Amino acid sequence: MQAAESKKAEDIKVLDLTSVTTFADNLILCTGKNQRQNQAIADEIEKKLKEKGERPNSVEGYANAEWILMDYGDYVVNIFSEAARKYYDLERLWRDANEVDWSAQLPQIKAAP
Repeated sequence: MQAAESKKAEDIKVLDLTSVTTFADNLILCTGKNQRQNQAIADEIEKKLKEKGERPNSVEGYANAEWILMDYGDYVVNIFSEAARKYYDLERLWRDANEVDWSAQLPQIKAAP
């Protein structure tokens, strides 16, 4: 998530989904101030993960950039505008998931080889 942080993403959260669902291990949430910043955050995340041999299974919402969803299998990255983050309120939806200290846990958050 240092990639998102380097592009000034705000309110970065990582939720551990392993106890509540099987579709992914981690849900990563962050917020940008505008469409261009959201796209820059997505570009930087994709660039850094590509350098490590990781490629997304899919990327949705990039053109509009109100909510960009990047599916990396074991983890899903969500980049929101402020309004979209409030509207969809994924933290409430996944309230049974535990929040992860992403700065301490980042090396463990990886897609399957």
